[in-house]
Amino acid sequence: MKKREELEKLRDMSDEDLKAEAERLKESLFRLNFKLALGEVDAVKRIRQEKKSLARIQTLVRERKQTATA
Repeated sequence: MKKREELEKLRDMSDEDLKAEAERLKESLFRLNFKLALGEVDAVKRIRQEKKSLARIQTLVRERKQTATA
């Protein structure tokens, strides 16, 4: 999925959905790091993608909190 499409999908999600997606990504990252430790090579690309997605979600949550307090 392209960055723009992913960002639009994330912006359309509610706060609860974003938190659930963040938790899912954290769990996925944990499992991928475990696979990486076991020596699976293909996990590196997915880890990078998951980290970026998690960062996008956290940025959106932070932006929403800032606009709510302002």
